Amino acid sequence: MVVLRSESELGSLRAAGRVVARTLAAVAAKARPGVRLAELDRLAADLIAELGAKPSFLRYHPSWAPVPFPGVLCLSVNETIVHGIPDDRALREGDLLSIDCGAHVDGYHGDAAITIGIGELDDAGQRLRATTEEALAAGIAMARPGGRLGDISHAIEEVARRDGFGLPLGLGGHGIGTAMHEDPFVPNEGRARRGLRLREGLVLAIEPMLIESGRPARRTRSDGWTIDTADGSRAAHAEHTVAITGDGPEILTVL
Repeated sequence: MVVLRSESELGSLRAAGRVVARTLAAVAAKARPGVRLAELDRLAADLIAELGAKPSFLRYHPSWAPVPFPGVLCLSVNETIVHGIPDDRALREGDLLSIDCGAHVDGYHGDAAITIGIGELDDAGQRLRATTEEALAAGIAMARPGGRLGDISHAIEEVARRDGFGLPLGLGGHGIGTAMHEDPFVPNEGRARRGLRLREGLVLAIEPMLIESGRPARRTRSDGWTIDTADGSRAAHAEHTVAITGDGPEILTVL
C-alpha cells in the first residue's frame, strides 16, 4: 500500500534525514587506509545515539534474510554492490567504499548512501562514482507531482547506459516512512510515462547502483546479505530519501 505523508510527518522524516546526512559525513571523513569497517560502524552507532535517533539497519530482518542484519551501516567495498556487513576488514588505498545509512526519529526513517574513494582512487573508479551520483540526480529531478514512477527509473537508466555501466538485476529503491521499506518498489530501469502516478506526499528512497563492467548479474554470499557483482567488477551506490512536493522534489537526507 502506498502512503502519502502529511507535512507534520515530513517534519519527522526531515529530522531522520539530517541524522543520516551527519552520520554519512562523519563516516566518510574517518574512512582512510588502515581503518577497519567495524570501526566505522561503531562511529555511526555512537553518533546516531548522540543525535537522539535509532539505527534502521541494526537487527533488521526481512523475510528473505536468514538472520537479522548485524550492523548499523551497510559498508560495501569494491565488488560488493549493497548490504556489505561491517567486519574487521581494513580499508586499502584505492578501495571504492559505498556507505549506506538508515536512522529513525519518532518512528520515521531516513535512508541514504554515498560512494567514496579510499586514498587515491583511479580514474575509472572516479568515473563510476560520479556517474552513479549523476544517475541519482537525474532520477530525483523526475520526482514531481503528475509524473510517473517510470520517469524516475528511465532517467536513472539513461545515465547508466550512456556511460556503459550495468544495473544489477532486481535491485532498486523503495517507499519509506514508518517502515524503512514500503511500497512502491522503485526500479532503476524502466519506461518513461509508465507506472504509478506520482503525488504530493509520496516519499521515496531513490538509489541507483551501477556496475563497472556493464554486466547486470549479481550473486549473494553465504551470509545471506552481501550482494556482489557476479564477475567481480566494482560497483557504486548513491541514494537519497526524497519527498514529492508541490514545489518539486525535496531531498530529506541533507544537512
